[in-house]
Amino acid sequence: MKCMMSSDGTNIIRVSDEEASKLYHNENFKYVSKAIWKEKVRDTEQPQEPTNSKTNKLSKAQKRHLRKSNK
Repeated sequence: MKCMMSSDGTNIIRVSDEEASKLYHNENFKYVSKAIWKEKVRDTEQPQEPTNSKTNKLSKAQKRHLRKSNK
């Protein structure tokens, strides 16, 4: 896989090696680093969702303690 950017810099894509060779020779694309692709394309497409969703559930020990204190 190769990362390619159009000569005007508006389009950054990731393509197979064969496709990259064709784009480089025929359509005025140039090779760019994967870091540029990650920064401009990949990281902007993913929605930022919180990975840690806390819940207010009691642990087993806390439930056991509540049952003992209610007697």
